[in-house]
Amino acid sequence: MSNQSQIDQIAERVERLLVRYEELQRTNALLSAQVDSLAQERDSLKSRLGAARARVEALLERLPEAAATGTKKGAA
Repeated sequence: MSNQSQIDQIAERVERLLVRYEELQRTNALLSAQVDSLAQERDSLKSRLGAARARVEALLERLPEAAATGTKKGAA
């Protein structure tokens, strides 16, 4: 195998590696953007869950009062 042939083969492999590297960089950028988007969605859902949990707890706190008031009205 001639020296020029070996250099050409190495050059082709380097070019293929560079193309693959660029593809991986683009894929990584897309995946990073997706991770950021999903993290924002997760944070939003956690916030909504916290608000819903607070509303449910507030409603549960009112239940005994409503039941006690209803019992007294029924007995009167």
